[in-house]
This record gives sequence, structure tokens and C-alpha cells, in this order.
Amino acid sequence: MDFTALKRSSQSDLDSLRSAIQKTDSQGGGNNQDENLWKPEVDASGNGYAIIRFLPAPAGEELPWAKLWTHGFQGPGGWYIEKSLTTINQKDPVSEMNSRLWNSGDEDDKAIVRQRKRRLEYYSNILVLSDPKNPDNEGKVFLYRYGKKIFGKIQEAMNPEFADETPINPFDFWKGADFRLKIRNLDGYRNYDKSEFDQPSALFDGEDTKLEEVWKQEHSLKPYTDPAEFKSYKELEEKLHRVLGIEEAGMGTASAEDEELEEYTPAKTAPVMSAPETSASPEPDLPVETSTPQDASQLDLDYFKKLAAQN
Repeated sequence: MDFTALKRSSQSDLDSLRSAIQKTDSQGGGNNQDENLWKPEVDASGNGYAIIRFLPAPAGEELPWAKLWTHGFQGPGGWYIEKSLTTINQKDPVSEMNSRLWNSGDEDDKAIVRQRKRRLEYYSNILVLSDPKNPDNEGKVFLYRYGKKIFGKIQEAMNPEFADETPINPFDFWKGADFRLKIRNLDGYRNYDKSEFDQPSALFDGEDTKLEEVWKQEHSLKPYTDPAEFKSYKELEEKLHRVLGIEEAGMGTASAEDEELEEYTPAKTAPVMSAPETSASPEPDLPVETSTPQDASQLDLDYFKKLAAQN
């Protein structure tokens, strides 16, 4: 699709993205493109602020976001930091082991599963409009990694709750809206509740030359869902066994596909992420923070990878 076709499709993109959002909870998105990632910085108090604009899907791609499940935890044999095959609707050895442990009914087993639970990430192209901590980033296109909280705000913009609110496509050049990213430190956790979209407005006042220039700078999202970028089940299983110190062959491969997972009811104080599992490799729903620990935005993969490199 060329830029002219992108502009022409602006009218219909909102409906197609709404449909995609309905599917995205049962689908996935992984390549390491860290050099292209924009990471908002916070001050000494743990607070941060920036203005970004979510961009349309890159040329030749359907969706403006990619969804990725990952696992990151430490065992006696080192760190396990890998993309989960559930991202591409395939069986994953960690998810299968988690399912079996959770279904054992043993509280110690459940505690282990909580430590090894999947982490959900989304990736989109953004244009940084204001970055007070790093002004050199302003006017540049980056990939942005974000979680369920911000994706929820995108969903709310597309499907507003009240009748007097107009649906918008946040990824649209002409009818989208700037996003004010507001990070607060609440009890040691990064909180994004105050983040919000501005009123809809055309980026660069709709000047096509500038918009096309930005569009051509976007980074492909395909690597995040390309099966070739994922390790095989056997490779992941072998890695899992090394990390956990498991010698017995097949220890982590017993499939939980045909088992009915117990419904987990968390304590009232624990926020919940209710993401449906893929049919290929179920994993129990677990309590997940709606905000990220203060250091966890870097912790997920960046920190894990540094530690893994030392082993």
C-alpha cells in the first residue's frame, strides 16, 4: 500500500482495527529491535512525562501493533529469557509446565507459577513529539514497547464507554490524537492511569509531504510475529531443563491441553489481567500488576538479558 492508499483508507481503518482488537487477545506478536526502542525516562521521584503519536501500520503490514508473550525468570542453572511460542499459537514448554503445576492444587506449585508467568508486551511505531528528559528524541520515529494498561487506553479511544464520546483511531495521521504519557510512582510501581489522548487532530496539520516522510521511517513489526524468529519447542524445552536443573527427559512436556484449568480467584487487592489463553498452549490466568514496578520497564528483557549474558 502506498501513501495515497493509506490516506484513502483512513475512513475505514477504525472499523478494521476494532475488529483486530477483538481478535488480538487470542493471537500474538518477537524480534529484538532494542536499538529502535524508545524508553521514557523518569525523574528521581519516579515520575515521567512525554507526548507521543501512535503511527499507522508500516507499509505492507496490516496492524499498527504487534503482540508478544515472553517468559523471564531465574533458576539454579541461570536465567530463562525467551519469547513464548504461545505468541504464534504454538505449544510452549513453560506454559505447559505452568498449567500442570497450577492444576496440582499445591500452593507451593502455584507460587512457582506466579514467578514464571507470561508477560504481555505490545509494540507500535511512534513519533516522539515531546521528550523533556531527552529532547534529541523529538521528531524521531521509534518503536515503543508498552503493556496492557496503555493498550487498554487505545481500546477505550476506539470504543468509548459513553454515548457523547466520539470513537477515534489513535493510529490515524489525520483523525488520530497525540498521547500524553504520564508516569507516576505509586508505592514503588509505575502507574499510567493519568495518561490520556488529546482531542483528535491531524499530525503536522495534515501536510502530506511530512506525513509520508514519517511513514517511510517506520520500523517493520513483522519480526515480532515471524515464526522464524522463535526458537523451536525442543530448543526451549532444553533451555528450560538446563535453567531448572531438570535431567529427566520430558519433564516439562506433559501437555495440559486436555486439562481443564482451575479458575483462579485472586485476592480483592490484587489487580487482574484477564487475557484469554491460546488453544495451543494454555497457561492459567494469574494476577498481573496493572502498573509496572518502577524498575520493571527495563527489567523485562533488558535487565534479564544482561544477567543472562553473565552466565
